[in-house]
Amino acid sequence: MRQPDLFRLPQKPWNAGRLIGPNAPLKPKHIWAIRQQLKTDARVRDLAMFNCALDAKL
Repeated sequence: MRQPDLFRLPQKPWNAGRLIGPNAPLKPKHIWAIRQQLKTDARVRDLAMFNCALDAKL
């Protein structure tokens, strides 16, 4: 007869009920909106980093 293990509680998986896998790519209108927002906020460094990240993905 098997005895229950009283020290181990059943654990819920960390990804239960979540969507997993790669994210959808950014659409050109979203890229344009992000660039415009960074330009209007004068966030030059963030804009440069964003452009480098896009270039790396191409």
